[in-house]
Amino acid sequence: MIERYTRPGMGAIWTEENRYRKWLEVELAVCDAWAKLGKIPRPANRTIRAKACFSVDRIDAIEKVVKHDIVAFLTSVAEKVGPDSRYIHLGLTSYDVVDTALSLLIKESLESVLGDLRAFRQLLKKQALKHRKTVCIGRTHGIHAEPVTFGFKLLVWYEEVGRHIGRLENALRTISVGRISGSVGTYIHLDPKVEVMALKKLDLEPAKVSTQVLQRDRHAEVLSALALLASSIEKFAIEIRHLQRTEVLEVEEPFTKGQKGSSSMPHKKNPVRSERISGLARLVRANAQVGLENVALWHERDISHSSAERIVFPDSFILTDFLLADAADIIGNWVVHPDRMKANIGATRGLIFSQSVLLALTKNGLAREEAYQVVQRSSLKAWKEGLDFRELVSADPDVARVLGPKDIERCFSLAPYLDRIDYIFERVFRDES
Repeated sequence: MIERYTRPGMGAIWTEENRYRKWLEVELAVCDAWAKLGKIPRPANRTIRAKACFSVDRIDAIEKVVKHDIVAFLTSVAEKVGPDSRYIHLGLTSYDVVDTALSLLIKESLESVLGDLRAFRQLLKKQALKHRKTVCIGRTHGIHAEPVTFGFKLLVWYEEVGRHIGRLENALRTISVGRISGSVGTYIHLDPKVEVMALKKLDLEPAKVSTQVLQRDRHAEVLSALALLASSIEKFAIEIRHLQRTEVLEVEEPFTKGQKGSSSMPHKKNPVRSERISGLARLVRANAQVGLENVALWHERDISHSSAERIVFPDSFILTDFLLADAADIIGNWVVHPDRMKANIGATRGLIFSQSVLLALTKNGLAREEAYQVVQRSSLKAWKEGLDFRELVSADPDVARVLGPKDIERCFSLAPYLDRIDYIFERVFRDES
């Protein structure tokens, strides 16, 4: 079912054919290094370079017999190259090829995700600036708290995505290594110069020390970074889902021409894409747990990680790629309702200004505990009886002893809630440069 979420670019990276192509790149880079060191005759290396190729179908057929994918791959290549194929895989063990090639696949995938993520962050910046002064209610615990702006909400997302870019860049550095050091990493049948020369051609760094495999904390870091990113994308999607609820209706997913929301209720416009993001993000997080489990291998290597990695890496990258593209399309084409945001600010009949009243009372001489009791008394009455909080405050003799009508009017103004918005925006954009 993962094919349903596979976009062409990322999907092409994780095909069997591309995996074998990367294996061949590693083998040819090693052959070039051996040729420079005089271990492979240059005419033989030229033949290898000219003829080396493979057939996926042929590899599959051979593997059914030999039950070993690298052996099947090498046999297929040898059939194309001929006698000079004896110089291919010289001194190598399987995971010199497999692990180095996996680093190439992960590196290519991370670079693709990073490109899309940087574009997504710029989209968030554009939307944040557009709605910089679009006032809406801030909610804590799902309950109306105090006014913010919609752009402020998006600025939080923008900054969060910046941290994900940093994590993925770190993960890219961590995984941009290879190993060509033999069966247990001691170069017993290899010249370390081969590793240096071959990996330089592949744009990878040699691992300073490895066993038969690269240590799996590297791979777990990549999967964890993807899981964190997927979690934030889900966070954005959950906010959209909440804001699209009928009672709120401040934001809506794009609803395209011809789209149907329900098989039975023609009026329905559901946040189905945001809900899908929530579901798929769970898979990316679950795959990160597999990466953590793969760190603890036996001795210099066992094979328990291998089968799991063939699933979790393609799936995690393909899903993350899809989630990011879907979120970008939703946010780039959503419908924002500033009128509903304004209406919802008034839904609690002034209760959201309770802290302003509290602070005004304490500023003018009331003890905080007494002021809190005065304000809470009117607040609870407003909640319980559906009354206007400002009218209750204005009529309260304990308030009237301290605050005049103009003082109370200032307490119920939206203007102060916008005073620091520009400061926050400027700090975020200043610090990023």
